[in-house]
Amino acid sequence: MRPTGPRTRRQQALLAELEELFLAEGFVSFTLDDLAAKLRCSKTTLYALAPSKEQLATTVVAHYFKGAAARIEARVAGIDDAVSAVRTYLAGVSGELDRASAAFLADVAEFEPASAVYAFNSEAAARRIRQFVAHGVAQGAFRDAHADAIAEMAGILVEAIQSGAVGARARTSDAEAFEALAELLLGGLRRDA
Repeated sequence: MRPTGPRTRRQQALLAELEELFLAEGFVSFTLDDLAAKLRCSKTTLYALAPSKEQLATTVVAHYFKGAAARIEARVAGIDDAVSAVRTYLAGVSGELDRASAAFLADVAEFEPASAVYAFNSEAAARRIRQFVAHGVAQGAFRDAHADAIAEMAGILVEAIQSGAVGARARTSDAEAFEALAELLLGGLRRDA
């Protein structure tokens, strides 16, 4: 069982290595023996991170999304202009998802606990977009006409991107779909558009 205290430097480093490996190759096909061999560690060391392969996968996926969210928020910190904030935020989401291979995203979609982590983060992104839209309306940068409906539709689109529906129908990556969402939002909301 994983200790409840803070992780050691070695555990943090292993988590980072696992994240990079999973982002590049996915995780479903790996056994704990495979992972231990690739990371040159023991299975006991991996069990210190999580008590099973499934929980390890969920831990790594959550680590990736938590780090991505922090990096994206750091990019928008201090940006008061709503147009720039939306553009920067969605470019950040796109950039973070661009790091993820198709194999990783397929594994996340197929493994319910990992999919739930992605869905949780997508819901947070939708809430953040709604905040940006409300701020843009208050600033006068965005038209007030149907802004609430547009923000809600953006949330639905975020969920559709996360679920894989947009990618399957448009034959596009999640990263590309978030770039398109930025174009759609800004084109539909800006007063000067």
